[in-house]
Amino acid sequence: MARAASRLTALAEELLSEPLPVRIRAWDGSESGPPGAPVLVIRHRRALRRLLWKPGELGLARAWVAGEIDVEGDLYELLDRVAGLLWERGADAKDAVHPVRDPAVRAFAAGLLKLAGPWPPPAPPVEEVRRRTGPLHTKRRDKEAISHHYDVGNDFYALVLGPSMVYSCAYWEDGGTLEEAQRDKLDLVCRKLALKEGDRLLDVGCGWGSMAIHAAREYGARVTGITLSREQAAHARKRIAEEGLTDRIEIRVQDYRDVADGPYDAISSIGMAEHVGSVRYREYADVLFALLKPGGRLLNHQIARRPEKDEDAYRIDEFIDSYVFPDGELAPVGRTLSLLEEAGFEARDVQALREHYALTLRHWVANLERHWEEAVRATSPGRARVWRLYMAASALSFERNRIGVNQILAVRPQDGGSARLPLRTRAWTEKPGETGKAEEAEKPGADPYA
Repeated sequence: MARAASRLTALAEELLSEPLPVRIRAWDGSESGPPGAPVLVIRHRRALRRLLWKPGELGLARAWVAGEIDVEGDLYELLDRVAGLLWERGADAKDAVHPVRDPAVRAFAAGLLKLAGPWPPPAPPVEEVRRRTGPLHTKRRDKEAISHHYDVGNDFYALVLGPSMVYSCAYWEDGGTLEEAQRDKLDLVCRKLALKEGDRLLDVGCGWGSMAIHAAREYGARVTGITLSREQAAHARKRIAEEGLTDRIEIRVQDYRDVADGPYDAISSIGMAEHVGSVRYREYADVLFALLKPGGRLLNHQIARRPEKDEDAYRIDEFIDSYVFPDGELAPVGRTLSLLEEAGFEARDVQALREHYALTLRHWVANLERHWEEAVRATSPGRARVWRLYMAASALSFERNRIGVNQILAVRPQDGGSARLPLRTRAWTEKPGETGKAEEAEKPGADPYA
């Protein structure tokens, strides 16, 4: 099919009613689009059939994972240009078009049919999540979802995350390396929780053990870490043994709903609550509240989405749900705060770290690209492509304020309502060793009103 790129460009511009912001190179070697723009490479016409049979981002994602489309040039720039069109057009529900009734969509589909043919494409790549049935967020279904995302292989994650093995937003307080920023994040959490020698800490969703190790080694805490990933647990236990901290840290493969050995002095939940789901979030808050002693602190570190006009509508990101985080859900930070308060917590501080996560993700993408061949060998070509696309797209979502991430510090009040926090609640911004009234106010027995 000669000059396929020109025909695709014309079809897209007719649908968009504006020039296409990227260049296209088609399977026949033809090119079309603005010179110097990043290039969307369509290696096989099967990519068009995937788009026809599954319109929207899932069809494109299947083609990307299969290697039928690729990007030449700056991946972030191409995603930014394409996402800008999609996000701006989809900002309001009233702007959405009906895929059958809208004449421009019908014309676009008819044009693709002529280029690609109407026959179904091959089955999706094996990295896609198998069809799931039954109620959301049962213990069994949550365990399967966690396994899909986290049991990719510890070697793969080590290449992407680096030596810190922390899979959540870093804290870029003083610049520096990714490892330094992750260490600063872990230390920030420990300071917010006011950890001290002998405190019992429950780390919900402990990952590869980094938070547990930091809290035990640097603050003398006794830590119980729980995860649903057996690969994570095995790696964490190995690290803990190498650090000589087996007497201070226990790692369990356990659902948070099955923890029954409270009370704890503090609870950290870092990048775990996104898996809980709206139907279980109040239960999650109730469980953590019951596990804390009166006066104990919770640090809930969680990605949030922007509020929508129709908050009762169920919306899902098909690519993320199918390839990355099965059954994952994001809620606005206001809803999260309300549910924590309904469970009995008093919210004492909210710190937004949106820009920090964008920078963290760009570092992870750079790590993956730098170690691409090793990453492919550690997992599969399709899975490595999934992670590259989702992390790059997520970085742009944070930069454009489509999603954010927040640390919520909450307290289980004591009798009489006392939370035993200093008046200067931002005392944790001063690192150990720094002097000042904030540091003094955090010391046991210090007068919080001094």
